[in-house]
Amino acid sequence: MEYFDIVDEQGNPTGETIERTEAHRRGALHRTAHVWIVRKKHGQIEILLQKRCMDKDSFPGCYDISSAGHIPAGVDYIPSALRELKEELGVDIAADQLIDCGLKKLGMDGNFHGEPFHDRQVSRVYLLWLDKEAEEFVVQKEEIDSVMWMEFDACKNAVLENTIPNCIDIEELHMLERFM
Repeated sequence: MEYFDIVDEQGNPTGETIERTEAHRRGALHRTAHVWIVRKKHGQIEILLQKRCMDKDSFPGCYDISSAGHIPAGVDYIPSALRELKEELGVDIAADQLIDCGLKKLGMDGNFHGEPFHDRQVSRVYLLWLDKEAEEFVVQKEEIDSVMWMEFDACKNAVLENTIPNCIDIEELHMLERFM
């Protein structure tokens, strides 16, 4: 079983923990780490998107953050971000390569696989510059179907116009722009 710290509005643990499924059933506020990988190619900024596998508990088959994950109880943002990069994409980096873009609070209510899903997160958003071809990433097949690079402005438009299946928060893309 996977346990999370229940947190306050600023992402500080309250001292209570909750099991993952219960957190999403009840909508308990918990933490996540989001890492957006970008590169400059042919004079343009590209962003790496992952396509979530069809077995995911939420947003199956949708394009999403390069690497993201829930933070286990008792763990902090950066160790979780580094672990998720390694597990999901085979990327091993130093902590100081992550550019902290700030905190983002988000909430979502939905229904996936016939079950109600209430997600309340305080997310630390990071930017990582990494020039690597999509086929060089070692994707975690249990989590990710594939990855692809997309030109950054085209990605923003695709999210705004909903022209690709996605679960990307446009506000996070705007957060990244200040650090590019």
